[in-house]
This record gives sequence, C-alpha cells and structure tokens, in this order.
Amino acid sequence: MTGGQRPAEGQHEQAAGKVGGMLSRSSIQRWRQGELGALPVVLGLLAIAAYFESQQPVFLSARNLSNLIVQVAATGSVAVGIVLVLLLGEIDLSVGSVSGLCSALLGVLIMNHHSPWWFAILLALATGAAIGAFQGAWFALIGVPSFVVTLAGFLAWQGVQLRVLGSTGTVNVFEPHIAKIAQSYLSDLWGWLLGIGISGVYLLTLWIARFRRARLGLASVPALAVITRSLLVAITAVASVAILNSFKGVPTAGVILFALVTLFSLLTRRTRFGRYIFAVGGNAEAARRAGIGVARVRIVVFALAGLMAAIGGVIFVSRLTAASTQTGGGTFLLEAIAAAVIGGTSLFGGRGSAWSALLGALVIGSVSNGLDLMGQPPEIKYMVEGAILLAAVTVDAIARRNRVAAGR
Repeated sequence: MTGGQRPAEGQHEQAAGKVGGMLSRSSIQRWRQGELGALPVVLGLLAIAAYFESQQPVFLSARNLSNLIVQVAATGSVAVGIVLVLLLGEIDLSVGSVSGLCSALLGVLIMNHHSPWWFAILLALATGAAIGAFQGAWFALIGVPSFVVTLAGFLAWQGVQLRVLGSTGTVNVFEPHIAKIAQSYLSDLWGWLLGIGISGVYLLTLWIARFRRARLGLASVPALAVITRSLLVAITAVASVAILNSFKGVPTAGVILFALVTLFSLLTRRTRFGRYIFAVGGNAEAARRAGIGVARVRIVVFALAGLMAAIGGVIFVSRLTAASTQTGGGTFLLEAIAAAVIGGTSLFGGRGSAWSALLGALVIGSVSNGLDLMGQPPEIKYMVEGAILLAAVTVDAIARRNRVAAGR
C-alpha cells in the first residue's frame, strides 16, 4: 500500500509544481506586457511604512494609524471622483474649489441660517453634483476641453466660496451630527463584524466570479489563487481591526471612504454604465459608433466627480469643525489627483479602479504623516510627493508602451 501511494503523491507534487510554475510565468508575462495591477503600489506602501517605522517607531502605532485614516478620508473621497474622470481620459481641476465651496455652504447653512444638519448636507452634495454636471455638459456638448472648463471652474468656484464665507473667511461649525462623521469610531464589536464581513464578502465574490467563468467555458482563477487572495485579505482586515480597536476603534470616516470605494468599484466593474465609462475612455469614437451616448456618460461622470468633491468637503468640515478659505485649497487638488494616479489609474484613459484612490491616498497620506513625525519642513514633503508622482506616471507610461507593443 505504501509503495502504491508514493507515485500518486509524487504526481500530485509534480502537478502542483506545474500549476505554480504556470501561475508564476503567467504573472511575469502579464507584468512584462504592462498589466501591473496594484502590486507596485502595495509594495511601495509597505516600503514607506517600513522606512518611517524604522525612523519613528510610533508610525505604526494604533493612534497614528487611526489618525492617518481620518486624514486621508477627505482626499481619498475626492480621488475616487478623479479616478472616474481619468478613466474617460479627461481631467477635473475644479474639485478642490468645489469641495471648498460645498464646505462653506454647509457651514453657513448650519451656523448662520440654522438649517437642519441633514438638509445642509443634502444641499451641499446636490450643489457639488450640479456643478460637476454643468461643467461636464459644457465640455461634452459645447466641445470646450475639460482642462479649460475645469480650470475656469477652479478659479470661479473659489471666488464663490469666498463670497459665501463673507469677510471673516471662516465659519466654525459646532454641530454634533456633523462632528461624528470624522470624530467618531465603531465599537469593538462592530469593528470585528466589519472585518469578518469584508473577508467573507471578498471570498464569496471571488468564488462567484470563478464559477461564472467556468460555466461560460472561460479560463478561471485557480482555486489555490482564490484561497490565497482570500487569506491575505482576511489577515489584513482582521489585523487592521485588532490594531484600531486597541486605540478607539475603526474610524467612521474610514468606513465611509471604504464604502464609497466599494460602491464605485461595483459601479465601474459590475454595471453597464461602468463598461460605458471604460469604452469611452478607451476610444470615444468607437464607443459612439457602438451606440453609446458619449456625451451623457461624460456629463454623469463629471457630476459624480462633483458629488465626491462635496463629500470630501463635508468630511473636512467634520474633521476641522470649521469651514474656511483654506478648505479645498493649497495642495489639496494636486494631492487628490496624485492619489488617483499613484494608485494606478492611467492618465491615458480606459484603465484604473476605484481602489486606486484608496491606495494612492494611503501613499500620499503616509508620506505626509511620516515626514511630519520626523519634523521635516513642508518643502521636503512637496519634493518627496512630487518625486513619487513622477515615478507613478513614468511607470504608467512604460506600462502603456508595453501594452501597445503586446497588442493590448
């Protein structure tokens, strides 16, 4: 019996080795052809965390990681909208000003006009979406380049923001419901439920996708790869919850950002409208000939970008308990765009994911946070962020060249 089992065991090991080799060769082939995925960003994020932890041991502490999540929530939310615009192969330079204007509108409505907090939020979000739709229509219907339209919006909405705030330039917002958005935390129980839920849903999603592809006769992801990915996500989720629960819990702002990223990931990957976005970004003329309403898609995408800018403004007000001329100003716009690009969204359109916004925001936020802990001046921070952005764009350009060479 023992002698009869050894050949079978050897065959299983040989088969497993062949599968592993094929997977490795397949992955290397995809990387050579420009299909890099999130791997460079994840490796970069790990390297950044390791470096700053070696310089400042408090970097990976529960308190600092919790603060980091709250800090990147606003930038990450706006970056999600930027990702959608970049998928079209366009750009929106007005999101910083739109975010500032919506935050000013929120503060003035609550403090000066005593509006209910929920009404003020709804009006701020509606204003952001309306501005985005207006700019998208100007670009899509009249034909003015999006760069010019949104550059004009960058200036104009900043002026409207100043007018709304008035001569003081600042409105302190003392409203408990608004404050809870960025200053509250999940209980330990809800944090664990969130971590377990994320792990379970991710595993279920992978298996469903695998079964669907197998049923259609398409090549599916090997079961071993599904299990490995699921374990990595589960370990990351559970470890994150454990660390954050040791401080105050999972920040509500982080849950909001994660929910938005998940929602827009489903929108772009699992809906017909999402496929239209990629089609228009890949080749607008081909999309038009295929019967896709290119103008409508562009208008809706810019409206969504305006909506996400407004959400970022609301989170800003909650975190700082104030709306001021600085909200949405400074380097906020550039950091939101950089987050989308660094996360892996192509500047050339047609390639990217909502998760790019989350990964990129974490990279930008980690660099800023780590340099602050080290006591570095602002000029160092700007130079480092600029170097990271240039590296990300260079990787994108090289990957695009490789995809073209591979005929993809």
